[in-house]
Amino acid sequence: MAKKKAIVTNAMRLLQASKIEFETIEYECDGEIGDNFGEEISKKTGIPPERSFKTLVVRGEKNGIMVVCIPVDCEVDLKKLASCCKDKKVEMIHVKELLGLTGYIRGGVSPIGMKKKYPTYIDEACLNFDKMAVSGGICGVTLMIKPQDVIKMCDAVTADIVKDKNN
Repeated sequence: MAKKKAIVTNAMRLLQASKIEFETIEYECDGEIGDNFGEEISKKTGIPPERSFKTLVVRGEKNGIMVVCIPVDCEVDLKKLASCCKDKKVEMIHVKELLGLTGYIRGGVSPIGMKKKYPTYIDEACLNFDKMAVSGGICGVTLMIKPQDVIKMCDAVTADIVKDKNN
C-alpha cells in the first residue's frame, strides 16, 4: 500500500521558513461547508470552540480588505471592528471574492499566507491560550500555534471584536 503523502500548504511553508513551531491536525472534510462549519471542525479535532479560530474577510469603507480571526462559536461584531480599525463601516465580503483576494477557498482560509498581507485583527481571547487553532490553508487541515506567532506572522492587532453572547 502506498504511503500517504504529507500535506504541506502555503501557510505551513511560510511558518517553516520563519522557523515557527506548529502542530498539524488533519480531519475528514466532505466539502460541505455549512453555517456551523467551524464548530463541526472543533468537534472533529477535539479542540474546544473557544480555542479554535475561524478566519473571515471583511471590507472597510475606508480601509478596504481586512482579515478577522475569532473563535468559531462567536460572531464578529462589525461595529466593534469598525471602531477598532477607525473605519465608518465594515461588512463581510461575498464568498465568491475569497479565492481571488486570499488564494484560499471557503473552509480553508488561513490568516497566514494569503496572496497579499491585509490588516489583520484577532479577537483578544486568543491570548488566554498557550496555543490556538487556525486553518492550515485547506479544508481538512488545522494548525495549532502560539497566538503570539500568529500575531507576528500577520502583523495582527488583538482587540475585543466579537458580539457579546448575551445579546
